[in-house]
Amino acid sequence: MEAIEPSIASTRDIETEAILAIKKYEPSDGYYVAFSGGKDSIVIYDLVKRSGVKHDTHMHLTGIDAPEVVRFVRDNYPEVIRHKPKMPMFKLIIKKGIPPTRIIRYCCHELKEMGGAGRVVVLGIRKQESTRRRDRELYEESKRTKNKMFLNPIIEWSEQDVWDYIRKYGLEYPTLYDEGYNRIGCIMCPMAGNKGMLRDKERYPKFYAA
Repeated sequence: MEAIEPSIASTRDIETEAILAIKKYEPSDGYYVAFSGGKDSIVIYDLVKRSGVKHDTHMHLTGIDAPEVVRFVRDNYPEVIRHKPKMPMFKLIIKKGIPPTRIIRYCCHELKEMGGAGRVVVLGIRKQESTRRRDRELYEESKRTKNKMFLNPIIEWSEQDVWDYIRKYGLEYPTLYDEGYNRIGCIMCPMAGNKGMLRDKERYPKFYAA
């Protein structure tokens, strides 16, 4: 990926707004920060730390995580609590009788979104990412889990804003982005589209075969 020069003027105000929101909604038991190792979670985690609020940070593994990302988190974020899945993806597919699709995305709900019950969970989602996220709000209640709230500090940020922030503060990020990956979720994730899945097929042939 070609280096992008940070635009300090473009990031200063949204940084301030994000930090103020994080401080405003701080719960007494601290935030549950959802961390994936991707660019957006790297930014929200840095914002939370800079805010000085109480928090604990969690990464929910699926069993088909890119090994480069797992190593990146292990080496750069040893404090992040890594949770192994109760049922790995391949067994979950057998249980469901169908692999995940762009429409049937049981994988995220079963493997990534179960943590943080009864807590305020900080997410790195952005409206620009998809039409399904355009209606998401800065602070909102979970529609699936009772007594669970979400704080989305960068919900209005663009992808450029995210990279500007990373460049500005010199944050490390997975090298897969420099190799052309736009998203670094699970291997063979249908949300990556046909092109992304074919790229994963070539890069991770054992995962594809499985």
